[in-house]
Amino acid sequence: MHKNPESIEPTLESLADLAKAGNKEALEALVGRIQDRIYGIALRMLYRRVDAEDATQEILIKIITHLDSFEGRSRFSTWAYRIASNHLLNTHKRIAETSNFTFESHEQVVEQLASYGGSTDLNEAEMVLMVEEMKRTCTQGLLLCLRRKIRLAFILGEIFGATSTEGSEILGITEDSFRQRLSRGRKRIQEFMTKNCSMIHQSNSCRCRGMAMYHIKSGLIDPQNPRFVSHPSHGSQKAAAKNRFQELDELGRVTALFRSHPEYAAPDAFVGIVKQLVDSQRFELFNNH
Repeated sequence: MHKNPESIEPTLESLADLAKAGNKEALEALVGRIQDRIYGIALRMLYRRVDAEDATQEILIKIITHLDSFEGRSRFSTWAYRIASNHLLNTHKRIAETSNFTFESHEQVVEQLASYGGSTDLNEAEMVLMVEEMKRTCTQGLLLCLRRKIRLAFILGEIFGATSTEGSEILGITEDSFRQRLSRGRKRIQEFMTKNCSMIHQSNSCRCRGMAMYHIKSGLIDPQNPRFVSHPSHGSQKAAAKNRFQELDELGRVTALFRSHPEYAAPDAFVGIVKQLVDSQRFELFNNH
């Protein structure tokens, strides 16, 4: 069946060209197409939703104000992710990053709370949801144990599936350097999870329930407002890899676990913010159109 030419979605590059020519609708569409992926990277880099939202807004403003510098030498997504990556690598440390998470401190917490025997007022269905929240909190927290450059390479390569060529273009480094950073991140994450996570190595006992119960008491997890399981997303968990979880080797299971998180949706307000910026006539690009 042939598609109606009018129904074919325009490429990011064509939208960028239209936006550079002063087309406000094209700019809004462009931002709408890239904001979720940029927000997803920012959330995994910074952990806290409010910090990821702030960073994403700052990145989108940079993309708009530097749009004239996009010359089409690479894909628009690569160019936009390069701006995002530079911002996330060079911005001031956000609250979660100042907590000095390490794999060693993370392991101590796991060991101390594994057998926590407290109680909550939650029913079993609610507790199952909070255990899932604990799993996501734990994996997101593990990323903070990696130095920023290693963390970003891991997010791009392991979670979002960027190739060495794509990762090197985005980060402005050689393919070999990207592979080295990704390998270091994989090694540290896999070592920790193989030793501590029952989903990765079956000889480990699952500690998620005890940890969830403790963190509910401590306030880190709020059953009324969970950080991750209630986050707006596109579709359900990406379960393709998890369906054959036990067939994978340990590294494959680590990858599947991180990729099983849903595609977190950026706030709808971002396109509105862009519209306000354009209508404010602060940008000469749109003033005469």
